[in-house]
Order: sequence, then C-alpha cells, then structure tokens
Amino acid sequence: MDWKLIGIYCVPVLILLAAVVIWLFLRRTIRTRLRMTRQLRDDPGINDWMVLFNWSRKILYIPTVVASLVAAGLMLLFEQRPELFEPSFGNLLGGIWLGIFFVNFLIDEYELDLKVLVLIGLALVVLWLWLTMMHWLMPFLNFFRHLGVSVSAMGYLLISLIFLMAIIISWSKGLFYYVALTPNYLNIQNGPNETSEQVSREAFSTRIDTGDFLERVLGFGQIIVTFSDTRRQPLVLLVGRIGNRALRLESIRGHLAVDSVHQTPDVGMKDDPA
Repeated sequence: MDWKLIGIYCVPVLILLAAVVIWLFLRRTIRTRLRMTRQLRDDPGINDWMVLFNWSRKILYIPTVVASLVAAGLMLLFEQRPELFEPSFGNLLGGIWLGIFFVNFLIDEYELDLKVLVLIGLALVVLWLWLTMMHWLMPFLNFFRHLGVSVSAMGYLLISLIFLMAIIISWSKGLFYYVALTPNYLNIQNGPNETSEQVSREAFSTRIDTGDFLERVLGFGQIIVTFSDTRRQPLVLLVGRIGNRALRLESIRGHLAVDSVHQTPDVGMKDDPA
C-alpha cells in the first residue's frame, strides 16, 4: 500500500469535507459581509448603503504580482528556449522586476502626493544631465547591470504566491470584520458571529483621503470614520474603486442632509407655543 499516494489524494479531500461540514453547521450563525450585502440589498426601506472592509496594504502590490507572473512565464520560456533571447535577458528582466517592486514599496511605505512626485522627477532629470555632462552616465548604468539580479521562474512564481496569499487572507478577514454604512446608522461587525455594534448617524462622520497620488492611480484610497466620542479611535479603511465609493458616500450624505432639512420644520412647530 502506497501511503504517500494515499496522503496526496486523501488529505485534501478530508480537509474539503471538514470545511463543508463546518460550513453546514455554522452557516446560520456566521454573519459574513456577503450576507450583510444581500440583507441590505433586499431591504425596501434602504436605498443607499455601502459595505466596506479594510484591505491589507499588500493589495497595493498587485502590479508586483502581475509582473512576477509575467516574469515567471518569460523565464520559463528563457530556460526552455535560450536561443530566442539574449544571454543577459535574465538580468534585464530581473532589473525591470526590481524597479516595479521598488515603486510598489514606495507606494506602500510613503505617502507621495503629486508635488513630491514632480520634485523627484525633476531631481532625476538633473541627475541624468549632470552624469551626461561629466561622461559618467554609462559607468553609472553599467553598475546596475553588473548587479546581476536574476531570479528563476520558480522564484518569481513563489514571490507572486506569497503576495497573493496575503491578499487572500485580507479578503477572508474582511468577510467577518467590516462596516455597513446606511443613511440611518453605521453597523460595525467584529467577528463571525453576532458580535456587532450600531452607531447612530449623529454619532459619527466620514471623510475621504486620496492624498497619496500613486495609491490613487491604483484605484485605492482611504475612507475614515470619526466618532463624536473622542475616546474612540477613528476607523481607517483602505478600499478599492475609491472613485465609485466616493460617489456612493456622497449619495448617502445627501440623504442625511435631506432628512435633516425635512425634520427641522417639524421641530420648530412643536416648540411653537401657538
């Protein structure tokens, strides 16, 4: 009996069956983000709503993931058919990948607005002109060529899988830790069960932060929820499709404003002694 073969085929099946059984037992008590979305969509009394969760900043490395997958395919072709490429193709590809990763690292670590990016671009142009005037440009470029950054196809694939795993974990966590924003309240969900909190519309405010230009280019931004109770820390949510999210948030704010306008005359009539 080949126990190794049994382990290869049986263990994944057992894990899948265990996951199905757990889901069947807990699906009525687990409150996921998807379930909340269906609940709000089917509620006839709520026209504008939005369900948000906080992405991990590793989501900003999507260009690196795409570049790693492309580089893995090219390196696999280079390893199988080297006569189709230059001998230094591996180093050239590694340098391009390293540049993409470095830009992603800057987006992740630093908040770069458009003014800072323009200043960096001008500084690079000045450096380029100075190196050209001093005839040091080619030695400077040769220095990077001799770094010899070369990664195998399996290495690029492993890098992409690491970042994809972090992104998948962030999405999975967002199934159970999220906020639901409606014109009447903010629902904060913490965990897979009924552990949630509702905050009335008078007790919180929202704002959008798209100050990071490169982050905005990737379609991401921050929605910040602040509370009237200063003892509570603000909720900072990194969300995608920030343009659409901003429009939805403005629509919800508009409903708040209309409700306030319609309520003001009623309050005045109640206070009138006549």
